[in-house]
Amino acid sequence: MLKLRIALATLSAFAILLFLFFILFSIHFKSLLLPPTYTSITLHKTSSPQQKFSLLIGILTRPDNYDRRHFLRLIYGIQSSPIARIDVKFVFCNLTKPEQRVFVALEIMRFNDIIILNCSENMNSGKTYTYFSTLPRILSRQYDYVMKADDDVFIRLEPLALSLQPLPRFDLYYGFVIPCPSMNPFVNYMSGMGFVLSWDLVEWIGNSEIPKNHTFGPEDKMVGQWLNAGNKAKNRFSNKPAMYDYPGTNGRCSHQLIPDTVAVHRYHDNKIG
Repeated sequence: MLKLRIALATLSAFAILLFLFFILFSIHFKSLLLPPTYTSITLHKTSSPQQKFSLLIGILTRPDNYDRRHFLRLIYGIQSSPIARIDVKFVFCNLTKPEQRVFVALEIMRFNDIIILNCSENMNSGKTYTYFSTLPRILSRQYDYVMKADDDVFIRLEPLALSLQPLPRFDLYYGFVIPCPSMNPFVNYMSGMGFVLSWDLVEWIGNSEIPKNHTFGPEDKMVGQWLNAGNKAKNRFSNKPAMYDYPGTNGRCSHQLIPDTVAVHRYHDNKIG
């Protein structure tokens, strides 16, 4: 039985790897055939040396999702950016099973890329608030930006860094604005597939009574409501069409793969299960 589970896990990881290689191939192949596409943010590569900015990507997941974490380590371990220091961490709530305590402890010893929050696993009961409010108290350093991402999002780190490079380091709220057809980042909120806050907003979430007293509800929508109620996030940027749902998975939030891709969401819904 154990050998069968190991074999199935290996096949699953291999299938996911092939699928994301297909995404990468499709993006690069199309870049040779199609004229450049344009997003709401102009990207500039410069030859002059610049000081690196820092970004923490927190992937919200669950303790039992071992295979997905191992796979994502492979994906992000082969990516980098010359203009940014990017740290990727896996974030989940308190461990509840004896086997989790053993396996997660081994992961921490080997990879040191896990943040365990003092909460119970939930969808709309404060996990996102706990994530942001906890960071200033537990991290040994500040980041210019902090990202919250789902574990079914494939992020291309260099295009993400290039899109953030020209943006303000203060009072920033960046992502994929909802509803899907909207191009106005100052209305509603950013999709939970992956959004970025500047460090000052992360600190504000930890100190303000506004988020603390409004933690129950659709969490990504709540973040937008916190920022509006606090008169925060004067700098808002929606990176469309570079962030999107995988083709055919979510109506108007989906479109075909493009060369300028920053993030593809729901990549495993119909492919991996």
